[in-house]
Order: sequence, then structure tokens, then C-alpha cells
Amino acid sequence: MTMGSTTKLRVRYAETDQMGVVYYSNYFVWCEIGRVEFLRQLGFDYKMMEAEDGCMLPVVEASCRYKAPARYDDEVVIETRVTGLRQSVIKFAYRMLRAATGELLAEAETVHVVVNMQMQKQSMPARYTDAIRATMHESSPEGVLG
Repeated sequence: MTMGSTTKLRVRYAETDQMGVVYYSNYFVWCEIGRVEFLRQLGFDYKMMEAEDGCMLPVVEASCRYKAPARYDDEVVIETRVTGLRQSVIKFAYRMLRAATGELLAEAETVHVVVNMQMQKQSMPARYTDAIRATMHESSPEGVLG
């Protein structure tokens, strides 16, 4: 089990479809919100990574399993954690829950490659990997990326 962050949001009307449920692609927007807040809680953010270190984290893989529909005005909790970390690859896992009941709405994962401003693969600076690794239990097999 790894430590992570928790972020809350309220479903906006614009995020729902004709059936009144959150449109599937919005869950990936919520993943980004969770990811940004996870990094911010560690004391840094994407803006800092780009400006100070020329380091970007494009998504190279994303998946989501939908369990129950979220609807307009629902409060949603996004749980975010890192499940894998290598020099130039980071894997995040997310759980989206209905705040009122704790019902699992969706589970998602994203994989990111660390690149420079020219989109060339590079190692993530140690100050970031050290902070991220501190949220992971080293004994967990989840911390190893194949």
C-alpha cells in the first residue's frame, strides 16, 4: 500500500452527458486534477518542474474502469498515489469515490515518461524522485515497473 493524496471536487453540469451522468473522458481530467494536487502536496508542481528543470511528464498510457455513474452536483473524492517509479517513468493510480457514500465510481491508471522540452526522454531530477519515493513503501511489489 502506498501513501497518496486526496482531492475533492463537485461534478459540474458541463461534465455530464445527455443521460445525466459524467461523460467518460472527464474521469481523465479528474486524474490530472488528482495528479497535480498530489505533486503540490509534496511541495512542487508541474509549472515548477517545467520552469526550473525543463522536465515534463506526458501521458503515454491511460486506462479507466468505470464502476458506477457520477451525476451532476455529486461530490467526488479522488485518491491519487504513485504505484511505480523509475528514472524516467512514473505510474499513478486513482480511485474516484462518491463522497457521500464512499461508493467506488472508477479506478484509473496513467503512465508518464519524463522528457525535456524537446520531448526527449530524460531522468527525473532526484529532488522529485526522492519526494515521490518517500510516499511509496519500498517493500511493495507495486513500486517496481517492468
